[in-house]
Amino acid sequence: MIRHLLRWIPIACYVGIAAGTASAILLASLTYATNLRESHTWLILLLAPVGWLMGLMYRHFGKTVEAGNNLILEQIHDPKDVIPFRMTPLILIGTFLTHVFGGSAGREGTAVQTGASLADQLTRPLRLSPQNRRILLMTGVSAGFGSVFGTPLAGGVFGMEVLAIGAIGYDAIAPCFLAAFVGDLVTRAWEPILPGIHHTVYSVSEVPGFNVRTILYASIAGVLFGLVAMLFARLTHAIASTMRRLIRRSEVRPVMGGLLVTTAVFGIGYAHTAKYLGLGIPTIVAAFHTHLPFYDFAAKLVFTAVTLGTGFKGGEVTPLFFIGATMGNALSSVIPLPASLLAGMGFVAVFAGAANTPLASTLMAMELFGAEAGAYAAIACILSYLFSGHNGIYHAQRIRSNKYAEQLPLTLEAKLQSEENADR
Repeated sequence: MIRHLLRWIPIACYVGIAAGTASAILLASLTYATNLRESHTWLILLLAPVGWLMGLMYRHFGKTVEAGNNLILEQIHDPKDVIPFRMTPLILIGTFLTHVFGGSAGREGTAVQTGASLADQLTRPLRLSPQNRRILLMTGVSAGFGSVFGTPLAGGVFGMEVLAIGAIGYDAIAPCFLAAFVGDLVTRAWEPILPGIHHTVYSVSEVPGFNVRTILYASIAGVLFGLVAMLFARLTHAIASTMRRLIRRSEVRPVMGGLLVTTAVFGIGYAHTAKYLGLGIPTIVAAFHTHLPFYDFAAKLVFTAVTLGTGFKGGEVTPLFFIGATMGNALSSVIPLPASLLAGMGFVAVFAGAANTPLASTLMAMELFGAEAGAYAAIACILSYLFSGHNGIYHAQRIRSNKYAEQLPLTLEAKLQSEENADR
């Protein structure tokens, strides 16, 4: 055990430093991109041609890394080729372009990809075995996630939980947690140097005492959050599948997405749609304090599904935070729980259902909102996880066990059997 720790402590520290620095650069660049877009709204008109340039960039320089998060998960499940270093600059540039020209996307995907790709550069110099390389990649995922959101506990668990439904890889628990904490500290250390690096503070102002009635209300909300998470995942995948079927050239698909987003923004009116572009953090914060239009979560869902489904780069998680928080805000009109509590529950529960990561999501709620609100969030995350189905935002996520302990549908049985055969 001592030998194991002495080996992985310096590796995890390096991964944390690399991922934390990359997350700091990402956060600073997205702050600049958001300010630039809001100061020059005409940039949104260029989203379609920028999508074409982004598609060309990946077609000529990033074909092997275009799968993004799914490539990382596939390499963890079946380690083969080292992830090229160019994944890091490509995803940073692609995410920046998506945000500065008005796409609706997040940042988790970028942080996970930079963390894992930078970590994987150690594979050859250290001559890591496939099993140790698997741990290394999980460490990079944890470091990227924990550093970009300022939630190291959630990051440590996310790197182990996201791989498969119904299984957690505890063999990587020490390096994953260490890298997540180091990454978070490094990102915070960059704050005085790089402008725009900060983690948003979300506040749940009122938490009622536990009783049968409040637990029932929290459970109902969790079911609804799970259904919306399933809708988001299926819509995004359906758009991506349709684009691949109708448009053979990958660089043309973002053009279609850019045209759709731009038409919606200026057709409906920039004043009404601006909050659905980019990260949407001001609206997320507002969901904890003020009453918002009931349709905000649906609008953000569609804008994000179109943006990511047509090939723009970024992440899904911050948009899922937006969808969940604004949906919780809307549900406060019909579910008798405090609006800020429902916003916090939705913030993490929609993410839990879409990514199939209820434990990481619950820890995130406790880190962001406190233990009392985190207890309600745990109920919502578990119910959301159960009601979101077996499909999520990550294609490469495997199914290790059925969520419902019942007979699986034939397609899932076949998938499980094929994965078991591959493991053998």
